[in-house]
Amino acid sequence: MKAPVAPAPSRLLFVDNLRTALIALVVAGHLAITYGGVGDWYYREQGERSGLFPILAIPSGAFLMAFLLGLFSLMAGYFTVPAFDRKGPAGFLLDRVKRLAIPLVLYEAILNPIIIYVRNVHEGYGGSFPDSLRVYFSPLKSFADGPVWFLAMLLFFSVVYAAWRCLEAALLKATDKSRPEDSLKRDLPGNGAIALFTLAMGLATWVVRIWSPAGKIYEPWHQEPAHYPQYVAMFVLGLFAYRRNGFSAFPESQARLWRRLIPVLVIAFGGVAAAAGAFSGKLDERAGGGFHWQSLAYAVWEAGVCVALSLVALTWFRKRFFRQGRWTRSMASAAFGVYVLHPAIIVPLTIALSGIRLNLGLKFLLVTPIALGLCFLVSLLLGKMPGLKNIL
Repeated sequence: MKAPVAPAPSRLLFVDNLRTALIALVVAGHLAITYGGVGDWYYREQGERSGLFPILAIPSGAFLMAFLLGLFSLMAGYFTVPAFDRKGPAGFLLDRVKRLAIPLVLYEAILNPIIIYVRNVHEGYGGSFPDSLRVYFSPLKSFADGPVWFLAMLLFFSVVYAAWRCLEAALLKATDKSRPEDSLKRDLPGNGAIALFTLAMGLATWVVRIWSPAGKIYEPWHQEPAHYPQYVAMFVLGLFAYRRNGFSAFPESQARLWRRLIPVLVIAFGGVAAAAGAFSGKLDERAGGGFHWQSLAYAVWEAGVCVALSLVALTWFRKRFFRQGRWTRSMASAAFGVYVLHPAIIVPLTIALSGIRLNLGLKFLLVTPIALGLCFLVSLLLGKMPGLKNIL
């Protein structure tokens, strides 16, 4: 049995650095879609594509989609606990409104209609911006477009968590007991338990996709239930991990097994992709959902990638990137703003550069560092403004 550990500190610099890197990957991933990758995005440029770029972009995109938002959910759950402990129910929910609901509303009411108008003008739309707004708002078809659908989901998770904590407090007060985790040894799970968690998450994903396959979006909240088992499971795992100081205390020896699993998952991707028809030129819809073995295989593979890469990324950043200098501290402070604002920066940027005729793979390599620099710069500058510094 491992010795109990104290609750985690509220600030972990390696987690800040990891979050910054992940958000940079979000921006790069959307640029990859723009220039020939697979996925849904505002704008896709037409042009010459080398054979190598799709070969690299498609599996890279599959791995990113399999783990990135699951890891975000894990981190969100982890830091939800101390936020509630410090602020209490009212303060916690008020903070969630400020940090999640207000950016969501600003994006949907201001940024999203501008992005759509810029794209539509590029594609031949001849109406004015007010005309475009009338079409956009009559009626408003979605309340969480672009990346802010994730903020809407976290807001919902936060409300549920606050309600659960309030109910728990009322029950404990009525029975005159302490909180359960305060009286238990806070042991971290072994790799066997983590493997069972991973398998359960994959099976739950498969079951949900029987009736709601991947890619099916429900409006007006713009949510995709096909990935919810992963997001819910990783968020809840983060809640429990905080009480066990999991991010700091998870042993490197345990992470080693999951690091060795990653090459296996890379090789397995070939089989999963073949089962999905990726090499035949026509994707098999059975891989995305339904009562099919292809859907089961993809769901379990996705869960394995999510857990393995999350554990490896956390322990690697904890070992290698546990400090911050001036630049990394500034980038970490701007990272959330980059997540919210980046579509309003990279869509006009890629449209402005669309007249430059280059191989799209090469163009992706050239545009990505420019776009990332602009995103962080704009976020830093806006984050200094009095009305925005507590929101972005």
